[in-house]
Amino acid sequence: MRVVVFGAGAIGSLLGGRLARAGHSVLLVTRSDQASRIRSDGLQVEGLTTGTFRPEVATELPAETRADIVLLTVKSRSVRSAGRAIGTSVRPPAPVVALQNGLAIEPELLLGLTDGGWPSPERWIVRGINSYGATLAAPGRVVHAGDGEILLPVADGNAPSGSVDRVEQLLKEGGFSVRRVENLAKELWRKAIVNAAINPVTADHGVRNGELLRDPWREQAERLLHEGELAARSEGIEFADRELELDLWRVVRATAENRSSMLQDLDRGRPTEVDQISGAILAAAQRHGLDLPWTRRAIDRIHRRETEADAIDRWSDEGGAPQKA
Repeated sequence: MRVVVFGAGAIGSLLGGRLARAGHSVLLVTRSDQASRIRSDGLQVEGLTTGTFRPEVATELPAETRADIVLLTVKSRSVRSAGRAIGTSVRPPAPVVALQNGLAIEPELLLGLTDGGWPSPERWIVRGINSYGATLAAPGRVVHAGDGEILLPVADGNAPSGSVDRVEQLLKEGGFSVRRVENLAKELWRKAIVNAAINPVTADHGVRNGELLRDPWREQAERLLHEGELAARSEGIEFADRELELDLWRVVRATAENRSSMLQDLDRGRPTEVDQISGAILAAAQRHGLDLPWTRRAIDRIHRRETEADAIDRWSDEGGAPQKA
């Protein structure tokens, strides 16, 4: 297959490298420093996946790009602009697989593809959930730090029949574990809540995921998790007793050596996805008259980190139970 990976950071590079290894024609669209290093030295992957791969690479999509499938792996905040670029340059339409963290990604992608001129773009969006862990150690060098799975919907939804089947086949050929689920909306909430418990704490304190297994970080993660569960319940998404807690610690243990994507963003002085993850959870709760004090504090802390890289203060031990706003 001809595959475009739009946004070849850590996860995009891991996807592209393994798909190239499987014999697919892969075009990585990425930043100039990453593109330059891959052109000169190849894409180097270390950790659970090892090898040097040589996919095609570009800093922007060429006009009339041919693609059988587009894997969209930009940060959540860039989905609309990336969708516009895809809609402008990729012909004819192909399934666009959105693998972002956070909630409400599809509306942003729909707007972008519409801006780019695609007719009926809702027919081409395939939402997926990725739990593989990867770190961009340097331009052109990725560490595959944690295995996971990629979730896809059981049905194609508005997409042409067989689109999700094609995506599943492609990912499995790249050696990725793929699972189809009936209720993808619930799984999106599950991923968002677990991310909202892990990422802000690790990013604020500058620690790897595994450090959350001990206090004070464990308590902070659990408070964020419980607030996220309350927000999901207010939106009609129900989880069994302790279901999310078990999910949280399973993910933490599986990715213990990983530096969360939010921490990686702060390390590089880039904006994080806190608004698309924690902010979206908070917004959902507020629609139902609920306040999430620990989540608000997490958002404030990360915004401060984004603008004050040398800040040294830490969360206080104060907190409170979610309460009506």
